[in-house]
Amino acid sequence: MEVSELALKGIIELRPRVFEDERGYFFESYNEKVFADHGIDVRFVQDNQSFSTTGVVRGLHFQAPPFAQGKLVRVISGRVLDVVVDIRKESPTYGQSLSVELTGTDQKMLYIPPGFAHGFSVLEDAVFQYKCSNLYHKASEMGIHPLDPDLNIFWGTGSPVVSAKDLELPAFQNFNSPF
Repeated sequence: MEVSELALKGIIELRPRVFEDERGYFFESYNEKVFADHGIDVRFVQDNQSFSTTGVVRGLHFQAPPFAQGKLVRVISGRVLDVVVDIRKESPTYGQSLSVELTGTDQKMLYIPPGFAHGFSVLEDAVFQYKCSNLYHKASEMGIHPLDPDLNIFWGTGSPVVSAKDLELPAFQNFNSPF
């Protein structure tokens, strides 16, 4: 597995070794030892999967401590623009975002530790899968408005489809990070 740390410290891109032949393909999407050897020493306790149509923007979501979650995200089919925003108050990259295209054909994955808001934009109908290091806790669910102009996030879609719930999230300037 090829592992790279991206521009926001803590965000790790993983490219599994894919074995392909006339029957299809096989790859290892998670191996506790390999991940730990690359600094991802986390226990995953919940898997989630969603399907979204082209143009949908989901996020920017996270859970507050002590229920914060690390996430290992990937696209099973389709194509998304995955977005993270650093919400760690003491970080030199606080408020900065990073975008990475994930597809069902390249099998690339991202590890997103606690302390980041996460979202994605669907560039082609997509099945999105993520492993979480903590169970979902409704009362700890938080977020930032995904279309906040101060964040200057390019979502890759001209007219994003955003849930009413996400449109009610606070702007970054009105946001008090719990991290």
